[in-house]
Amino acid sequence: MENSAAAMNLLDFSEKSVLCWLATVSAEATPNVSPKEIFTFINEELMLIANIASPESERNILANPNVCVSFIDIFEQRGFKVKGTAQVITVEDEHWSEYLAALKVLAGESFPIKTIFAVMVTSTAKIMAPSYGLFPESTTPASQIESALKTYNVKRL
Repeated sequence: MENSAAAMNLLDFSEKSVLCWLATVSAEATPNVSPKEIFTFINEELMLIANIASPESERNILANPNVCVSFIDIFEQRGFKVKGTAQVITVEDEHWSEYLAALKVLAGESFPIKTIFAVMVTSTAKIMAPSYGLFPESTTPASQIESALKTYNVKRL
């Protein structure tokens, strides 16, 4: 499905994405999806998500560590889905300072990070708007950006 567009890279797209969406499941098998603003990757096997105000996500991870996270570049309409197992990292954890420092690069001191969700990545998959597959000859990241800017009447700075 890749056309003349640059190859997609998990870490690059995570840096271009404004939000990620964390999907968890409770002990009673009730799904929950919650947007997360502060997230980063240590490497392709370890994703960190700041828990700023997500008690339900935390409860769910403690009950069932299986998670799915997605993020996209909203203008290119491409990104990734990450599946893995998460653990809740607290201030008592040996990795707290290291992980907190990585997230503070994005958050600064503005956001109170209560705990950190450390996602051990087990699989990744590309997410692409259907246009990339339906019209591969004419759909490129640049054409998607142009279309999104017109559709939503926004300008990139």
